[in-house]
Amino acid sequence: MLRESLAADLIVELPNAVRLQRLVHTLREYFNSGAVGLLRLDDDSLRPVATVGLVHEALGRRFVIAQHPRLAAIMASREPTWFEPDSRLPDPYDGLLDNHVGEPLPVHDCMGVSLYVEGRIWGAITLDALHAGTFDSRAREELKRCTLQIEAAVRVTRLEQENRSLRLSRSDPQDLRMPVEEGEILGQSEVLHQLLNELDVLADSDLPVLLLGETGVGKELFARRLHRLSRRHHKPLIHVNCAALPESLAESELFGHVKGAFSGATSDRAGRFDAANGGTLFLDEVGELPLSVQAKLLRTLQNGEIQRLGADKPLHVDVRIIAATNRHLPDSIRDGLFRADLYHRLSVYPVPIPPLRERGNDVLMLAGHFLELNRARLGLRGLRLSPAAERALLLYTWPGNVRELEHVISRAALKQLSRGTSRALIMTLEPEILDLDSAMVASGTVVESSPDVTADLPFQPLGEAVDDYQRKKILQALSLSGENWASAARILEIDPSNLHKLARRLRLK
Repeated sequence: MLRESLAADLIVELPNAVRLQRLVHTLREYFNSGAVGLLRLDDDSLRPVATVGLVHEALGRRFVIAQHPRLAAIMASREPTWFEPDSRLPDPYDGLLDNHVGEPLPVHDCMGVSLYVEGRIWGAITLDALHAGTFDSRAREELKRCTLQIEAAVRVTRLEQENRSLRLSRSDPQDLRMPVEEGEILGQSEVLHQLLNELDVLADSDLPVLLLGETGVGKELFARRLHRLSRRHHKPLIHVNCAALPESLAESELFGHVKGAFSGATSDRAGRFDAANGGTLFLDEVGELPLSVQAKLLRTLQNGEIQRLGADKPLHVDVRIIAATNRHLPDSIRDGLFRADLYHRLSVYPVPIPPLRERGNDVLMLAGHFLELNRARLGLRGLRLSPAAERALLLYTWPGNVRELEHVISRAALKQLSRGTSRALIMTLEPEILDLDSAMVASGTVVESSPDVTADLPFQPLGEAVDDYQRKKILQALSLSGENWASAARILEIDPSNLHKLARRLRLK
């Protein structure tokens, strides 16, 4: 029955994420598990790609195999590995189960098996049940028999990714790049998926790209993705922080100089354009470039030539430009701080990067990533968010975006540890220790906006917009009711059981 169900999904055309999510749900139901995790090997770590029964932030975790004996044991064997209920080996999911957030797992059954694709180890599947004896010898044999179907589902997903990359690429199929792993840019929100799909298509072009977004949204990560997916991926990506270039040295840094060009120029020196020849030059905070350098950059974009400071002859370069800014450059043009002609050259294809507050539950995935980094860095048994802390993160408006979230999690972990919490216990972060600015917490109140106010906001599908609104109203009701679900249901004027069902669907529980 199980193998037939798994095999049936292999012949149905499904989005990759849906296929893998259906896989873990099927396994959970068949084996009566509390939680199932499908984890992919990424260097020395295992990264969850599909889970059920775990908190949402678990998808942002990276489990370093050497730090988790159970995962190491599973990866070391081709056969299913079962851990006795009284095993003293720490469980990587301690505090991450939906119904036991922040708590050590009680006596339970755990088993898993390593997965191979095309003869190479790919990752693992893990199953946890809260009741000892759930995974008897028959269940362990069944897991062994269905491993081939699980590996086939992973293989189909990988082939679909490769076929998609082939359709997007105009290069020789023999030189096809492996599909980009999604782990570098964490998130599952619709707005992020749309952005990544757009970048995947744009990467194969040589058009200049202008990444637009607030401070801290991770513009460098998106620039790296563009380069890695491009036909220039085997050549350098050179990163220039324009805001850190002194005006007196900016021209020399970008274009190079010859011996004697200025006092202290004792030898010829190549610039960043030379270093990026054949590859990509990423001009971060391009709005900070001095006007004198902007004029020379414009000539390079027009002619594909650079002239080193003090040199008589220009040099040809083949460089793709990716620029980024958190400024509204038309305002800088109006104020005489940026050239209009250079702006039009750089913004052939402008790409807005969404702020964190528009990415929904992505904030929890990213929080999970930073929690695991700090857990390992501080030598903690476990580091988790309480349900109230998760809701606080979802309500906060994140003016500093992903960078601010990283700092909030790191600071809170250190604060909690400094209060005498034992490293041997699971450390749970509560809202008060996150130290979020209350003025930046969304109230959930709907404000009527004119068309002009909302014109620049990214469009949301109706279903996603309704989910966001319902999520905010539930969080607001919980806040008003002191986290009492029955009182929140009365405020919302809905049946308490319906509220619990809705909260689970919206991943608030």
